[in-house]
Amino acid sequence: MTVTYVIDGAEVTGLDRFWPAIGAAVNGPGGYFGSNLDALADCLSGGYGTPDDGDFVIEWRRHDLSRRALGHEETVRTLQRRLERAHPSNQPALRERLDAARAGRGPTVFDELVQVIEEAAPGVLRLD
Repeated sequence: MTVTYVIDGAEVTGLDRFWPAIGAAVNGPGGYFGSNLDALADCLSGGYGTPDDGDFVIEWRRHDLSRRALGHEETVRTLQRRLERAHPSNQPALRERLDAARAGRGPTVFDELVQVIEEAAPGVLRLD
């Protein structure tokens, strides 16, 4: 039987709000389901909280609200934080992405999340 995890896009007002939203969807209120892209990919690949048989769907309702909240402005904020912690060899690429985001170009945080979900668990994401 397919398990459906529901994320309410109105609750995802920034990347910091995505993590508790997906944690609650999968593991109940206060539930944990990663707090970075690597952890999210691990959890989706059969880790913490997903059904052993991999039979689940993530339904992201009102995803358009999240898409706006996780747009280029949030991407700039997120990339600035990553840049502060990045290894010097990764900083030029991050600066390039940051410049693009400041100009309203390139993938957004929303795009990154969707990509991780689709790569780690193909076919489970439904954007409503």
